Amino acid sequence: MIKLLKNDIANLLPHREPMLLIDELYDIKKLISATALIRVKKDSFFVQGHFPNNPVMPGVLIVESFGQAAAALTAHGLDKSTYENKLVFLMGVEKARFRNPVIPNCELILKIEAIRSHGRVWKYKGDAFVDGKKMADAIWSATIVDKK
Repeated sequence: MIKLLKNDIANLLPHREPMLLIDELYDIKKLISATALIRVKKDSFFVQGHFPNNPVMPGVLIVESFGQAAAALTAHGLDKSTYENKLVFLMGVEKARFRNPVIPNCELILKIEAIRSHGRVWKYKGDAFVDGKKMADAIWSATIVDKK
C-alpha cells in the first residue's frame, strides 16, 4: 500500500508551509481516488484569528485541502514530465456544503475521487469527515497550466 507523507506531497505540489495542508495521502487508486489526512491542530495558522476562543477551520481551507489532495493524486498518477514545470489551478467550485464545524485537535479525513478528465481539465468530488461524521462535501474543477 502506497502512503505519501508530507515531504512526498511537497515533491508533487508547489505549496509550502503554512499553506501545505495535507499531511498524508493513502488508499491511492492511480488517477481515480485517494484518502487524505489533515491534522487540524490548536496551533494551526488559521486558528488564532478564526475565531478567537471558538476556533474553526475556515470552509475555504477545507475546499483548498480538497484541491491539494486532488492535485497530489493527479500528479502522483501522471508521468513526472507531464506535471514538471506545471501548476494545478482551481477553476471552479460547483458545490460546497459545510455540514459541521471542523475544530482544532482533530484529524480531518478527505475522501476524494476524480470524476472525469478532458485534456488538462479535471473534475473531482470529495467528502470530509471527522471521526466518521461528515463535515463537508464539494465538487470542483482544476486545470494543469504551464509555470510562467
